[in-house]
Amino acid sequence: MKPKILLTNDDGVTSEGIWAAYDALSTFADVTVVAPSTQQSAVGRSISIFEPIRAGKVYINDTEAYSVGGKPTDSVIIGLYALKLKPDLVVSGINIGENLSFESIMTSGTIGAALEAANHGIPSVALSLQVEDQGEKFDDPGYSKLDFGDAKIATADICKKLLLNGFPEKTDVVNVNFPKRYTGKYEITNLAEKLFETGVEKRLDPRGRPYFWINGPLLEDAPKGTDVHAISKGNISITPITLDSTAYSGLDGIKSVLEL
Repeated sequence: MKPKILLTNDDGVTSEGIWAAYDALSTFADVTVVAPSTQQSAVGRSISIFEPIRAGKVYINDTEAYSVGGKPTDSVIIGLYALKLKPDLVVSGINIGENLSFESIMTSGTIGAALEAANHGIPSVALSLQVEDQGEKFDDPGYSKLDFGDAKIATADICKKLLLNGFPEKTDVVNVNFPKRYTGKYEITNLAEKLFETGVEKRLDPRGRPYFWINGPLLEDAPKGTDVHAISKGNISITPITLDSTAYSGLDGIKSVLEL
């Protein structure tokens, strides 16, 4: 029997990225798409607990999918507990835009969906494709200019191997980032500290009242061995991530500070 995959994302059910992933994964697996109805980037692992969630069938590219009026995490929960899917793997992506460093994985809806699946005991993979122009993240994801060709090949390769060989120990999410210009090499990486140089731009509205845009340029590189460095070389970055955020190396230090 074919393995079963629940496929979700944070760019929305109409995104070209999720359907590129579907094309790659459906060659060897039974894939069910359960994804947000609208763009939900940068919502992290937030969950809709103060309002009802609507979910219904839609047909995209002649394929049945489920459109969820909520967050990426909601989509995973609806897939597992309302639709009662029993996937062997949850895949989130392919996201339009890279998800690299401590900074991004804490805010990314793509990673948030994968972490939610892992929290319910399902091995999960997050997939993201670097963009040439950061403005592309804000365009309609259903009409992307990105070339998903190499990412589709690597998606199938990586997910096949994870299903065949089993998920790595002490890993909850495998975070995969595809570079915009691909060398053909995989690199196992750790998270860089930052991806952006954070800034704030102040503007005035027509009435002279201030408002603000959070912005800042991308960092061009990071130390060797990090995901940011791998992508800068054109390599596919593969980073194992864990749900456990405990700072084990800090346990003795906090005992000392609190005199315990």
